[in-house]
Amino acid sequence: MQRTAPLATIAAALRRERERHGLSLTELARRAGIAKSTLSQLESGTGNPSIETLWALAVVLEVPFSTLVDPPAPAMRVVRAGEGPTIASDHARYTGTLLAACPSGARRDLHVVTGEPGAPREAHAHIRGTVEHLVVVSGRWRCGPADAPVELGQGDYACFPGDVAHLYDALEPASSAVLVMEYL
Repeated sequence: MQRTAPLATIAAALRRERERHGLSLTELARRAGIAKSTLSQLESGTGNPSIETLWALAVVLEVPFSTLVDPPAPAMRVVRAGEGPTIASDHARYTGTLLAACPSGARRDLHVVTGEPGAPREAHAHIRGTVEHLVVVSGRWRCGPADAPVELGQGDYACFPGDVAHLYDALEPASSAVLVMEYL
């Protein structure tokens, strides 16, 4: 089942964060390296954002990825398997589903990621101080800094800098992992 991005949440968050920084649509699009028309569509809730586009915007806006995709949560939250805001990669058979956003005062997000063999998910550097923690749930992954990735199997854990270019490469079908993004 293909899930869709939370367009209304993304639209409101982008507008809020762009205005908080005092940036025009043109300036934010330029800094993020995306077309102004793409940003305009995202802010109007009609775009189809990729992980790469949203990460680029989050880096420029200096906010965790979750700020752009996760609505405010109630005190008790359950995310059933197959639910949650899921965003697909443009360049790899890779999806990320945000499970828990960073509460006020804390700086971490929790995701479930899935991947299929093929092109790796190549991630640009995130905001300064980002550290990524990955625990493999199923399959095998090659992940870490782009210049020194490691191979992990089921149950393995890796911690690496997320503020440098890095990658995720599913080596077996139906590979999945839990990813914690820590923002220092």
